[in-house]
Amino acid sequence: MALAPGGPVAGRETGEAAVAAAPDKEWPSARARYWALFVIIFATFVTFFDQVVFGMLAERIKHDFGLTDAQLGFLAGPASIICYLFVGIPLARLADIWPRKYVLSGGAAVIGLVTALGGLAQNFGQFVGTRVFLAAGGSAHAPSSYSMIADSFPPKIITRAFALIQFGFIGGTTVGPLVGGMLIAMTATWAPSVIFGGLTIFGWQWILIWIAVPAFVAALLFLTVKEPQRQAPVADVEQPPSDASFGRTVVTFMGWDAAKAIHAEGRVYYPLFGALALSATESFGIAFWRVPFMIRTFGWNEAQIGAALSLTVLIGSLTGLALGGVFVEWLAKRYKDANVRAAFIFFSGTTICTITAFIMPTGWGSMIAFGFAVMFGIAGAVPQNAAVQRVAPNSMRGQVTAFYLFMFTFFGAMGSFVIGLVAQYVIGDEEKLWQALLITASILLPLATFLMFRAIKPYRLEVERLEALGR
Repeated sequence: MALAPGGPVAGRETGEAAVAAAPDKEWPSARARYWALFVIIFATFVTFFDQVVFGMLAERIKHDFGLTDAQLGFLAGPASIICYLFVGIPLARLADIWPRKYVLSGGAAVIGLVTALGGLAQNFGQFVGTRVFLAAGGSAHAPSSYSMIADSFPPKIITRAFALIQFGFIGGTTVGPLVGGMLIAMTATWAPSVIFGGLTIFGWQWILIWIAVPAFVAALLFLTVKEPQRQAPVADVEQPPSDASFGRTVVTFMGWDAAKAIHAEGRVYYPLFGALALSATESFGIAFWRVPFMIRTFGWNEAQIGAALSLTVLIGSLTGLALGGVFVEWLAKRYKDANVRAAFIFFSGTTICTITAFIMPTGWGSMIAFGFAVMFGIAGAVPQNAAVQRVAPNSMRGQVTAFYLFMFTFFGAMGSFVIGLVAQYVIGDEEKLWQALLITASILLPLATFLMFRAIKPYRLEVERLEALGR
């Protein structure tokens, strides 16, 4: 999911020549900015690749560790965000005051380490213990990388950067199923488990160890990136009063002032945050349970699912990327609220296609419907997030972004658990997983779409106010 700070996606002037539009800022060279963007795209690819491959392993994890659907959902979601509750906002503040390349490098290294430790876990408790720290690395990525991009690319060409960063997401979500399915098929022919260094390692656990390697590569690559000059200097970042108590200093570091800024403009932020939270709960939940759904409903195996997902997600993602850019540019010529208006329209498409996927009579019918849902989701990603960046105070951009992404991460992580609970305690039949997915999609996605619709007018009024102030 990419954010585009600085305004609506559309713009009349494009190209590197537009750098002159901001003569008072020393922008990085084209070579430096695009190298930084490449490393960010690669790290984004690694993040989503790891997530997708882990989801492909769901049924193997459940079988070998003897888990219920609720436990499996907890492992995939809540277990990975416990740490985020305590480190997410502080790490985002570090993105506002420390060199972002080091924050990004450390985060990537933590992701690699935690993923590898999952390959050594001996029981459910140890597996949960490794997943707890996953978000500690992931929470550093988005605020730091988005802030770095905003300070590396001038406003008139920044849309290009946030369009290109989508390829990290697209690559991870298309290569992940294909490679994950192939690796699972390969390790399925091995001995069920082996003793290694006194530890019992299941065949599929080697996959987690292998996919940790690219994260360490990303950590090293971030050290080669040139830190750009900040658009909002560190001195402008909100600081606690000079005579503030220790408690006041702590809450400031935890994002207290950013939270007040969000509350002050709640009519704009709250509908956007709410829509994101509800849609993330369902979309993240589906992303994890889609493989078990296809196995239990249509009898497909992981290799078949991986090949089909790679194809449909790739086509849907590339089509959505093109559709989103063209449609938002067209709307921006007519409406000041183009970002939120476009997000509402794309939310509607995602809702219809997702619900349809669970009532299709064939596996390929479901896969095609999922592909259309991905298309609308990708198309809406840039305008949805650009809306927040357009109204966020520059001096708190990292923290406001972190609060926004907290909603995405926290509620998204809860999605797998919520669906698991519905499957186990409401439906009560693991072979009817599709019913749990249908129930949650039919409730959460229409509510998210309604909230995005409610955000259109307040967002338009806020944009008009900022334009009157020269922003």
